[in-house]
Amino acid sequence: MKKQPKPAGPSQRMLRVGELIRHALAALFARGDIEDEALRGMVLTVPEVRMTPDLKIANAYVMPLGGEHAEAAVAALNRHRKYIRGRIAPQVELKFAPEIRFLVDETFGEAGRIDALLRSERVRRDLDTDPDDSDEG
Repeated sequence: MKKQPKPAGPSQRMLRVGELIRHALAALFARGDIEDEALRGMVLTVPEVRMTPDLKIANAYVMPLGGEHAEAAVAALNRHRKYIRGRIAPQVELKFAPEIRFLVDETFGEAGRIDALLRSERVRRDLDTDPDDSDEG
């Protein structure tokens, strides 16, 4: 019987290319090269870029500083993605520049949700119980 391959995480090449694209996007956003009313005065962060295994698609997760108008920012970036691809292609030095898809980064919201759960009364009550008071023994 053949062994099924384990689902592996991203390869070193995927991680390296994703990081190159992330830096190129951050530099492009810092220069303010994209002319769009929805992005005017907005500071964008790019916490992560995930590449597909064939390196043809880059999923760029972005979030405006402060988290406001994230959907509008992502929509504006996706409208300009061909322009953005052309601007970062020379910087990443790949045979083919990947298609870039912009998505809202949900990790900040998820971290806030976990923090709120950890601060909840229910969790605090569980943490405050004395382990010596347990019925086990």
